[in-house]
Amino acid sequence: MNYKVSERRIRNNKLRRRRQLRHHIMIFVMTVLLISGFSVCFFSFKTKAQSETEEIAYKYYKSIVVESGDTIWEYAKEYANEDYYDSYDSYVKEVIRINAMPDDSIQSGQYLIIPYYSYEFVS
Repeated sequence: MNYKVSERRIRNNKLRRRRQLRHHIMIFVMTVLLISGFSVCFFSFKTKAQSETEEIAYKYYKSIVVESGDTIWEYAKEYANEDYYDSYDSYVKEVIRINAMPDDSIQSGQYLIIPYYSYEFVS
């Protein structure tokens, strides 16, 4: 009788070890698939490569003297390039930040540093 109980225990242990092995293999496979999926997502972001025909725009800064009646929004309309700024508002925010201004109000005779883009390279 002890012999049958011992055989049953051995068989049950063998089945338990097989289930554990399948469980570990499934966890390993799922981990590999998860890592592969994240890698594909992460490394599939496309970068904007510059083509040979595309011109390079250089960012420059110039100092201007504010004339009577000028507004920072007029400068935005004149100098903001839509390829590099989402809106005139983003350009105005950059001018305010560059010049350490509290807001968008300017006065006649004030000096401002204005960013602009040009396709000409100036050395």
